[in-house]
Amino acid sequence: MTQATSAPEYNYTVVRQFSVMAVIWGIVGMAVGVLIAAQLKWPVLNFDIPWLTYSRLRPLHTNAVIFAFGTSALMATSFYIVQRTCQTRLFCGWLASFVFWGWQAVIVAAAITLPLGLTSSKEYAELEWPIDILITLVWVAYAVVFFGTLVKRTTSHIYVANWFFGAFIITVAVLHIVNSMAIPVSLWKSYSIYAGAVDAMVQWWYGHNAVGFLLTAGFLGMMYYFVPKQAERPVFSYRLSIVHFWALISLYIWAGPHHLHYTALPDWAQSLGMVMSLILFVPSWGGMINGIMTLSGAWHKLRTDPILRFLIVSLSFYGMSTFEGPMMAIKTVNALSHYTDWTIGHVHSGALGWVAMVSIGALYHMLPKLFDQERMYSTQLINVHFWLATIGVVLYIVAMWISGVMQGLMWRAVNDDGTLTYNFVQSLQASYDFYFLRFVGGCFFLSGMLLMAYNAWRTISAPKGELRAEAQPA
Repeated sequence: MTQATSAPEYNYTVVRQFSVMAVIWGIVGMAVGVLIAAQLKWPVLNFDIPWLTYSRLRPLHTNAVIFAFGTSALMATSFYIVQRTCQTRLFCGWLASFVFWGWQAVIVAAAITLPLGLTSSKEYAELEWPIDILITLVWVAYAVVFFGTLVKRTTSHIYVANWFFGAFIITVAVLHIVNSMAIPVSLWKSYSIYAGAVDAMVQWWYGHNAVGFLLTAGFLGMMYYFVPKQAERPVFSYRLSIVHFWALISLYIWAGPHHLHYTALPDWAQSLGMVMSLILFVPSWGGMINGIMTLSGAWHKLRTDPILRFLIVSLSFYGMSTFEGPMMAIKTVNALSHYTDWTIGHVHSGALGWVAMVSIGALYHMLPKLFDQERMYSTQLINVHFWLATIGVVLYIVAMWISGVMQGLMWRAVNDDGTLTYNFVQSLQASYDFYFLRFVGGCFFLSGMLLMAYNAWRTISAPKGELRAEAQPA
């Protein structure tokens, strides 16, 4: 008689650390976002303090939500998923610990230097060269741990979520190294080795693919694990998930030039970016449909499971954003939308609606398992959080859509004699009410994150095994 093999002992310590910090950094990053949203309505809220000016806090906000909150969530979930799908413990535990502490050091360094005005001035790559070097070291360690775990797996198959995580890790490394190449002139100042239109092209090859591989491919890896697990259903079509993967990573890398329409970039490069962006719509919606259709036969679960609701609604926002993005890449549409609040609305429909909500759902799924509980402390609080988040996102993006289209129309309006009908100040005054609505939407979303922190704390601090699964309705 053969003896049953015991389940492998996973390294959950680093997963716990990243999960807790993802919640904390989410609150910090979103609180800064709410503050600068308020400053656009009430400029006196910078209190005449240089470190609190919009121009310094805005890059702090983007770095905090993308790299502190988002990447902490990605590192937590990728380390969790790769162990469970490969049925083996994380490769090189001490190196995984270095990834956690090294990444926290990067975040703290960013939080200090950006308000001081120490910046390379490159969108989503503002951090100066010493921090860039630390990022590279941490990222290499992250790749070694992740791929080392894949190599020593005890399963023959590599689950598709790990394909997306692997693509995100490799591509972000290449993007970061190429775009961050600079000549230091002092400890906290450097200049890009690229010049002019080439620098712009490299920057938006990086900038858009940070969206494509960190904020899309990485979180799709998250989606392909947690949606089936929470729904207790297999992925709708595993074949479609593989097609989705190869189509997405083949096309996304070409889409960056759509950020540079009507600039000094060669027209052929602008057109190439537009065409690739339009084609990208197809695999994006294929992935969304695959995720949502995983609920086939389990739609009733949405009535009682707010965690599953987070995950599925995030996919709806992903679908909406990946329709809107290609549409905005069309040159004639871009002529209206570019430099307006419409772009801000588009970014946040993806960042809050897709990235944050899928991360929140994943964290709610993981936290009880990581801390030896059967459920979160309060399902009702998760439900309240879901509605706060959903209402907050909708208020935010609708306000920015209306404001953006209005701005675009006002800027292009001309009188019969060819002079501009409106000046810039008039368009700004017309946007004030929408800035207030955006601020309210941000407050809703941040309130939900504070509820999540309380729920997480009560779950973590509860005695082991105290929180039993709730009885399911008949």
